[in-house]
Amino acid sequence: MAWPRGMTADRTYVPSEGAEQAELWVGWPHLQAEWGDTFDGARVEIADFVQAASRFVPVVVACGSDAAEASAAAAIGGDRAACRLARVPTGDIWLRDTGPVMAEVNGAATALVFAFNGWGGKYVMPGDAETAGAMAAEVGAPVRAHDFVLEGGAIELDGAGRLLTTRQCLLNPNRNPRWDEAAAETALKTAFGVDDVIWLDHGLANDHTDGHVDNLARFIAPGHVLCQRGSGDDDPNAAVYVQIEQALRAAGLQVSTLPSPGLIGDAMPASHLNFTLTNGALVMPAYEGHYSAAAMIILAELFPRREVMALPARNILSGGGSFHCMTREIPRFPTGVA
Repeated sequence: MAWPRGMTADRTYVPSEGAEQAELWVGWPHLQAEWGDTFDGARVEIADFVQAASRFVPVVVACGSDAAEASAAAAIGGDRAACRLARVPTGDIWLRDTGPVMAEVNGAATALVFAFNGWGGKYVMPGDAETAGAMAAEVGAPVRAHDFVLEGGAIELDGAGRLLTTRQCLLNPNRNPRWDEAAAETALKTAFGVDDVIWLDHGLANDHTDGHVDNLARFIAPGHVLCQRGSGDDDPNAAVYVQIEQALRAAGLQVSTLPSPGLIGDAMPASHLNFTLTNGALVMPAYEGHYSAAAMIILAELFPRREVMALPARNILSGGGSFHCMTREIPRFPTGVA
């Protein structure tokens, strides 16, 4: 058998997010103190997301407490044939960062699990460090544990041997203080079976994740990446967007662009790229009217075989992320996950 580009000698392969999914996991807010007066609004927006996504893929809602489970059941309501609730330890909703990365290792579906330290020690909540292992147990996947700190939103893979990340996050001493670029690349290539690590410098202003790449650039096909361009004269990230596009083109990637949301609130880290891909659909966060509508048109052109939807996400953003941050896909592997 000829293994796809991106396989190591240990034959580790992580499918792209556009690959067929068996399930899509979604986090549910249950620590009101972390959300303040946007707590109820975030639950409404997440319930709307779950109802939309469950038309295309079985959705699993991760509930970190009995009260969370009860509130999720009440909010989602209706026929939940395509949606189930799972009681797993969670601090907050950000399963992209706290959940496992599903891979095929030596032909078997495997949960890649990494150390988690609350985004560099800034937001340490009980349960978050146990989420990945609990999700792996729920889906019946063996765990391959790595001892370095990594959040899933800090990396972006194209399923063909390329990985995108940022220096601001991965080389930050609040994660792996002994890492330099070479050490990081060695660890990433070994863990994910990739050939190329492509570096961007900085993330969005006021992003408490220290520059997660899923707000900056997303692969939409092997070697084809999507990034944003500034919107309005007051866009706080206009210069960063220019640097990102230049770096992606310099790396030899095919690059497409769409408008950013512009200035949202007090320079909140809003991004149209924090969309979730699932079977036959793309769900984009919307924060305002004009720029979000323009971004939707471009996404529909780039994803002609998917239903492209925009849903409100301003309350979710107040917690620090959006749809991609709060979801984790379980690919449909040929061998299953049991």
